[in-house]
Amino acid sequence: MLKILAFFIPVMVALFYFIGRPAEPVTNSEAAPGKLVRLAKLPSVVSESSGVEFIPERDAYVTHNDAGNKPHLYLVDRKGKLIETIKLQLPNVDWEDLARDSDGNIYIADTGNNNNKRKELAIYKLQLDKPDQIEAIRFTYEDQKDFPPSDKNMNYDVEAIFWQGGKIYLVSKDRGRKETAKVYELPDSEGRYKAKLLGSHKLGVPVTGAASSADGSTVALVSEGGLHIFRNVSDPATFYKGDYQKVNIKQAGQTEAVAFENKNTLVITSEEGGLFRYSLN
Repeated sequence: MLKILAFFIPVMVALFYFIGRPAEPVTNSEAAPGKLVRLAKLPSVVSESSGVEFIPERDAYVTHNDAGNKPHLYLVDRKGKLIETIKLQLPNVDWEDLARDSDGNIYIADTGNNNNKRKELAIYKLQLDKPDQIEAIRFTYEDQKDFPPSDKNMNYDVEAIFWQGGKIYLVSKDRGRKETAKVYELPDSEGRYKAKLLGSHKLGVPVTGAASSADGSTVALVSEGGLHIFRNVSDPATFYKGDYQKVNIKQAGQTEAVAFENKNTLVITSEEGGLFRYSLN
């Protein structure tokens, strides 16, 4: 009998360990499909995050503050820890978003235009490891004639840009009627331009951030407390013709920026300093 017990007791213990023990909890870095997960709180120096991009070479995120703050980019890790501060010799009139191209160039959108009075706006292009080598893409909107326009036509504020195929796409924040997002196009090289109006889409909310997947098949926009996903995009100029899905992310607060971490994963920041992840699939 003792021999039998000596055999069965270890077996029962093993079975309990592998079968009976509870499942491991999901960590903050693992976003279930269709779920918003809070990764971390951004460092205190990022008091008003307004743009974000994922930097795969550093396995980190780059973000910045908006108007009235220093012209600095901040690299933070997945836990929200500040890795590096990149100080730029640029004005921060009203930085509103970031984009990244296939060569790793970062584009800073100094395009905030709350009163619709600015006659010259800029997008700055640089490599993070060469912060003193900066190209300026300066522009006005081809369809803006009045500075400012009438209250109902105040739709020349841009807080959302994305890059695709050698072009920068700008999505307006409708401060007049708060419903129509206009889409403009600019070259991604230094110079002075008139931003070309490509079309518009009645999204129903003011847009605060934009991103495109690397292959251009998916475009994501954010509004305050809302995520707007366009799939099966065939042309970035008319991304809004893609298959549309709206996601309520009010728990994230005043969401201001979105970027693709990979084809199926978005990272989102809020002005209150939250860093979030959303899984598409």
